Amino acid sequence: MAANDTIGDMLTRIRNANLARHQTTAVPYTKVTRNVATVLKSEGYITDFEEDGEGVERRLVITLKYRGRNRQPIINTLKRVSKPGLRVYSNRKDLPRVLGGIGVAIISTSSGIMTDREARRTGLGGEVLCYVW
Repeated sequence: MAANDTIGDMLTRIRNANLARHQTTAVPYTKVTRNVATVLKSEGYITDFEEDGEGVERRLVITLKYRGRNRQPIINTLKRVSKPGLRVYSNRKDLPRVLGGIGVAIISTSSGIMTDREARRTGLGGEVLCYVW
């Protein structure tokens, strides 16, 4: 499957795995998907991720996180903001606050992929990849 939007593809796979209450999901490996997974892990939305396979077969296996006995997914919503057809950029003054700070906006900056909070702290703007809450 040739997906031009690797991030959108990743978010959809996580969303679908969450709905089906899967423990893990695999997404094609790119530097961007690895960095987004790193942010999701540091923010506590996923348990862990690991790289698997070689070359073209390389993928990230993401371990999803649930709470409680009836396994409520920690991630309620994954929303793609900047799409390949319509990029959304934000300067440091206009960085979005997701649900008044409850959620996280993942921003691609010149210093790598980070949360809106980190970008605000380091005074950087960038491309608003997605919202997570």
